[in-house]
Amino acid sequence: LIKMAPTHVLRCCQRGLAWIPVIFIALVVCWSYYAYVVELCIFTIPSIAEKIIYMVFFHLSFVMFVWSYWKTIFTRPANPSKEFCLPKAEKEQYVKEERPESQQEILWRAAANLPLYTRTGAGAIRYCDRCQVIKPDRCHHCSACDMCVLKMDHHCPWVNNCVGFSNYKFFILFLCYSLVYCLFIAATVLQYFIKFWTNELPDTHAKFHVLFLFFVAAMFCISILSLFSYHLWLVGKNRSTIEAFRAPVFRTGSDKNGFSLGFGKNIAQVFGDERKFWLLPIFTRLV
Repeated sequence: LIKMAPTHVLRCCQRGLAWIPVIFIALVVCWSYYAYVVELCIFTIPSIAEKIIYMVFFHLSFVMFVWSYWKTIFTRPANPSKEFCLPKAEKEQYVKEERPESQQEILWRAAANLPLYTRTGAGAIRYCDRCQVIKPDRCHHCSACDMCVLKMDHHCPWVNNCVGFSNYKFFILFLCYSLVYCLFIAATVLQYFIKFWTNELPDTHAKFHVLFLFFVAAMFCISILSLFSYHLWLVGKNRSTIEAFRAPVFRTGSDKNGFSLGFGKNIAQVFGDERKFWLLPIFTRLV
């Protein structure tokens, strides 16, 4: 039956299943909001002043976290511009040509006036047969999104999107604010976690939520911290995850630092020139 099913039906099922990790994160975040605001702040914390302070800082971190997560998910990956597509005549000639050497000759002619510095491992022009485009530098084909993505970093199942040129800043901020969110929850819940654990506070319906909230926040803190630190290192080096594992090949050979402009300019390439916008999930990066 699976073999008989139309391809587009299978594709739709695949796309639907791809949202499961995002839905899981959304449910965890919704529960954490309820557990913190209702069960901890309203029902457990006795001090009015403490409640207000916790609620204000919690909502600040929550809004920034959700905003950056939303932007990472729903920002469409950037694709190569039309100038990187083969003209109709060359495209037909490329498809008809069977010899790889002749195909490369067609690509070299078409790429003569394009700003290309990287090559394949064999020194050839990078071309995507699936999208039928000459790949710009740092561009890679994503099999999950079925498209070529500019400055592709990786396809992230937790955002069901490709992380690349158009949303890499949002992804970094998503990691940053999710870490802040989890750290804030863990730090402020800790004293009440200990009180419930030692039975200093009476058993109520809030006990389960508070205990579990601390464990979940601490667990996410550990996993996010390592990923966030790694991507900060990549930003400082001006490398993508792909380039960290496989150095880009230039005309003169492979060079893992081939795109590095120096620490300051590397950061500006992702976050933009205006520092006042660095911490906001709005598109400010340099081309």
